[in-house]
Order: sequence, then C-alpha cells, then structure tokens
Amino acid sequence: MKKGLIAIGVLAVLLIGAIVALATIDFNRMGKDNAYYQIPAENSVEETKLDSGEIMKRYFYTGTAYKENGEPIEVEFSAAKELKEGAFLKLYLKKGDEVTSYDEVQPSDIPEKVKF
Repeated sequence: MKKGLIAIGVLAVLLIGAIVALATIDFNRMGKDNAYYQIPAENSVEETKLDSGEIMKRYFYTGTAYKENGEPIEVEFSAAKELKEGAFLKLYLKKGDEVTSYDEVQPSDIPEKVKF
C-alpha cells in the first residue's frame, strides 16, 4: 500500500514537471543557430480576407542576415505584425537559413564580428 502511494506520488510529480516544461520551453529557439538582421525600410504585405470579413495581414521580410561569426546569409521570414524599421533582430535558424523565431535586440547585444 505504501509503495503504491509513493509510486503514484512520483508519477504525479513527473507528470506535472513534464506539463510545466512543455508549457514554458520554446522549441522554436532551443538548440538553434543564430543570425542578426536589421529591418529594412521596405517589406511586402499579404492580405487575406477571412470568411468573417476580417482582413489578416502577413508581413514578409527578405535580405542579408549575419551569423555570429560574421558570415552573411540570405533569409526570408514573415511576421504577423509590421516590425519597426531599423530594429535589430536575433534570428533563430534551423537547417542553415530557415527562420523559426526571432527576438528584437539592442545594438549592444550584437556580437562584434557582425557588421551592418
């Protein structure tokens, strides 16, 4: 009886830990390579009209980003909102140049080897 209660307690703790981990870990950023990108003055916008009549906008960005070692790469990604012109982004990359996520960063957060 005692062993059964202990086993149930351990399983409950493991289950709660797994739920918390899945809720807080961003797998789009975990273990990814990084590159840095500055938002250009121009971007393209795609508008989609939903069945409800609402119009959704998607903003597309393309250009040169720089890996942490200074190597330039061409990237293409989209955002649900228009990003601030001139802002610096830290891109999270999968398979070399596929952007999975991004964060806005300050110029002081950009590695020395990256030159804009």
